[in-house]
Amino acid sequence: MDSMEDLTALLRSRHPLLAVETAEESRFVRLLTRVAEDLRLPVWIWSSASGLSKQGLASQYGTQDPTTALDFTTALQIPSIFVFADLYPFLDNPTVVRALKEATANAQPGQTYIVTGPDFSIPDELREQARQWRLKPPSDTEIGDLVDATLRSFVQRGLIVDLVPTDRSRMVAALRGLSLSEADRLLQKTLLDESTIDTTDISKIRMAKAALLANDGILDLVEQNVGTLDQVGGLEGLKRWLSLRERAVTQGLAEQLGLGTPRGILMTGIPGCGKSFVAKTLATTWGRPLVLLDPARLYSKYIGETETRLTTALASIETMAPVVLWIDEIEKGFASSGEGDGGVSRRILGTFLRWMQDHQADVFIVATANDVTSLPPEFLRRGRFDEIFFVDLPEAPARRAILELHMTRRNLAVDEFNMDSLVAATTGFSGAEIESSIVGALYRSLDDEMTVTGDHILDEIAATIPLSQSRPEDVARLRAWAQDRAVPAAGASETAV
Repeated sequence: MDSMEDLTALLRSRHPLLAVETAEESRFVRLLTRVAEDLRLPVWIWSSASGLSKQGLASQYGTQDPTTALDFTTALQIPSIFVFADLYPFLDNPTVVRALKEATANAQPGQTYIVTGPDFSIPDELREQARQWRLKPPSDTEIGDLVDATLRSFVQRGLIVDLVPTDRSRMVAALRGLSLSEADRLLQKTLLDESTIDTTDISKIRMAKAALLANDGILDLVEQNVGTLDQVGGLEGLKRWLSLRERAVTQGLAEQLGLGTPRGILMTGIPGCGKSFVAKTLATTWGRPLVLLDPARLYSKYIGETETRLTTALASIETMAPVVLWIDEIEKGFASSGEGDGGVSRRILGTFLRWMQDHQADVFIVATANDVTSLPPEFLRRGRFDEIFFVDLPEAPARRAILELHMTRRNLAVDEFNMDSLVAATTGFSGAEIESSIVGALYRSLDDEMTVTGDHILDEIAATIPLSQSRPEDVARLRAWAQDRAVPAAGASETAV
C-alpha cells in the first residue's frame, strides 16, 4: 500500500494514538487532509506557536500550552483527527504525557490523536495505546506531479523542454527515494543552469541525487571522467557479458523474460590489470552514478554503531538506484573471521550477504579482489554475484590497446612508434605497469631535453620488473584458483601471455 492507503486503513481501524515519524510535516498534513475528506472527518492541528485550530479557522485562544490544548480536545464529542505537530519535544514532561494518555484513553469513537516528528520515541506509559507509523517516501504519482509542475513552470519562464514521454518516467525514477522538498530543490538546482532541458539531464539528476545521499563519510560519489567500456583494453569476454546485460535492461527484455535486473559481478585476478578501471567505465557507459563503499570506514569503536553504519549506507544505496556500487578490494573489509572483535565482522558480513541476496533495488555491484582466497566462502556461493571473472595479465592485442590508450592520453602520436616492439617488450606486464612505463619514459625524455622516443619507452620497460617476474608464485596461485572457479575476463578462447 502507498501512504494514503496505509493511513486510511489506520484511521478506519480506530487507533486512539498514532506516532508518525516524518521530516515532511507539510506533505503528511496534505495526505492526511485528503484522507480525512474521504472519511468526512474534521482535522485539528496544534503547534507550539499557534495553538490548536481547526483547518481553515482561527486558533483557539490560549491553547499554545499542550495540556490546555489536550483539555480542549477532550471536551469535543464528535469524531475528529487531532494532529500535534510539535508535541514530541514535550514527551519527557510527565504532565504532558499524563494529559495525552488520559485524552487518548477517553477518546470518543472516531477520534484519533496523532503526534508527528522527524525522530522521536514514545514514552513507556503510552506504548499500549500508541501505534507507530512512518510516512513512506513519495510515490511515483506524487513525484510525477512534482515533475509535471516543475516542467510547466520552466516552460513559463521561457526554457525549452525537449523530452519524450519515456523521459518523464525516467526522471521520476531518478528522483525516487527523495522527499518531495529534496526532489524539488534538486530539480531546480540541476535544471535551471541550462536553457534547454533534454534527455541528457536525467543522468545529471541521478548524479546529483547520489551526491546528496553520499554524505555520511562511508559512501563516496566517484567522478567519472575516464571514458567508456570501449576504451578498456582487452577483457573482451567481460565487456561482451556487460553489454548483453545492458541491452537486456535498457530494451526491457530482462523484465519480459522474467530475468530481473542484473545484480553484479566479482572481479579477481592479477593486481593492476584494470579491475577498478572497469568499474569506472561501466558506470559511465550505463549512465549511472558510481558510488564507492569502503568497508573499512564502517568500523567504529562504539558498540552497535558499525552495524548501524552499514544498514544506513545500504539504505542510502537503494535510494540512489539505479546505481553502480563499487567495492574495491572487498577482501580487506570482509575477510576477517570475526575473532577478537566481539563478532562485529561476522555480523556485518551476515547483514551484507542478506542484503545482496534480498534487495530489490536496481543496484549493480562491481566488487574487486586481489586475493580472493581470503574471502569467506559465503561470498563465492552461486547467487551472490551473477558471475565471477578472472582478470589475467593482458595478451598481445590487449597490451597494444593499453599502450595506444595511454600514449594518446599523453598526446603521443602512436603511428610514430614501433608498436610491435613495444608490445613484445611488455610481455608479462599488467596494465598499470604499462602505464607506468609510458609515464617513466616521458620523465626520461625531460631529463634528456628531447621529445620522447621509442627508445625512452623501451628503456623504461627494461628497467621495470613486473609482478609476473617478482612474484611468479602469487600469479601462479591466483591462476590455479581461477581455473575451475571463475570465467576468464579476456574471453573463453583467449589466453594471457
